[in-house]
Amino acid sequence: MKAPKELMKAVLALEDGTVFHGHGFGAPASACGEVCFNTSMTGYQEILTDPSYKGQIVTMTYPLIGNCGVNSQDVESWRPHVAGFVIRELSPVVSNWRADFSLAEYLEKNGIPGLEGIDTRALTKKLRVRGAMNGFISTEFISDVEAVAQAKNWHGIAGMDYVREVTHAKPFLWDENDEQSASFNLIRGDPGVDSRNVRDPLPPADIPIVAYDFGMKYNILRRLRQHGFKVQVVPASTTAAEALKHKPAGIFLSNGPGDPSALNYAVQAVSDLVVTGIPIFGICLGHQILGRAFGGKTFKLKFGHRGANQPVKDLESGRVEITSQNHGFAVDAKSLPENVSVNRTNLNDQTVEGLRHKTKPIYCVQYHPEASPGPHDSTPLFKEFRTMIEKRP
Repeated sequence: MKAPKELMKAVLALEDGTVFHGHGFGAPASACGEVCFNTSMTGYQEILTDPSYKGQIVTMTYPLIGNCGVNSQDVESWRPHVAGFVIRELSPVVSNWRADFSLAEYLEKNGIPGLEGIDTRALTKKLRVRGAMNGFISTEFISDVEAVAQAKNWHGIAGMDYVREVTHAKPFLWDENDEQSASFNLIRGDPGVDSRNVRDPLPPADIPIVAYDFGMKYNILRRLRQHGFKVQVVPASTTAAEALKHKPAGIFLSNGPGDPSALNYAVQAVSDLVVTGIPIFGICLGHQILGRAFGGKTFKLKFGHRGANQPVKDLESGRVEITSQNHGFAVDAKSLPENVSVNRTNLNDQTVEGLRHKTKPIYCVQYHPEASPGPHDSTPLFKEFRTMIEKRP
């Protein structure tokens, strides 16, 4: 890895006129986005490459970021999707044995501006009080007045369909040769073994499913394969009829960015699939799309849920899960029909975290059971999907 460059000057402006000055890293670039914060202590690489962050400037609340560098194996999609990245302090040392790049090199390679050296606690407190705001980040020469004007004039997230920008353009079969899905098996004490490439065995892929890619994280696909699913990934615009041509035993609906109220084409496809009675499992944006397909409505949260410590209560079992989340919209519980039950709620703000259809094999959650980053409390949801399919007549 190259020696670090001399830090650039950088600015973050909010639509309310607030301006933060710091040092830039990554690419000499400028971008608008919705400024939000993530409370995870680790996993910044997975956050950067999560397609759900399309159109957002992400602030990390943990103060020191970058000490693990970036490696080519832990990415959650084909490139980072954040508009900009804001941190308190960039680690001057990259010490992880799996690192291929420094954080600054990775952002520079992908044309993304980074900002360090500001009071991220003050920024986060402002966002919690005011709510997520439009912002403008720049590591180029720009005046405060122009930066604020850019933030004020940006169109925002509401009403935006970013799914079309992050979904894969063509259908594909995930990990056909079983090279990307198995869990790591770290071999210690053998210098002749490359531990980066030692994996646990995978079960047979004996259940075919179709996975709608609304901006899917790769670890979701890994988890599905680890539970014995043969996963045919299809673009977000795929109709129900086209999806069913693959003869799936079930349908999976992925996470993704933007406003679910702008995705009428996806809601129509899922509505058509609901009618067939085929088993369906949805995560995050997939959960919101299912909520709309059931006849419900969605709304924008004040500052969203983004982090790896969100408490969710399973109302069916009484169990509390600590979950990984990344979303700025939620399903309105009061708008749902009687044949759909809310079976999980967020213990911080009581918003809907899970739905289950009362007569059809359909369920969904607002959070990320695949984590990456985050806790693994909710991993059994993938096994539940398999069990639901196996029990179907």
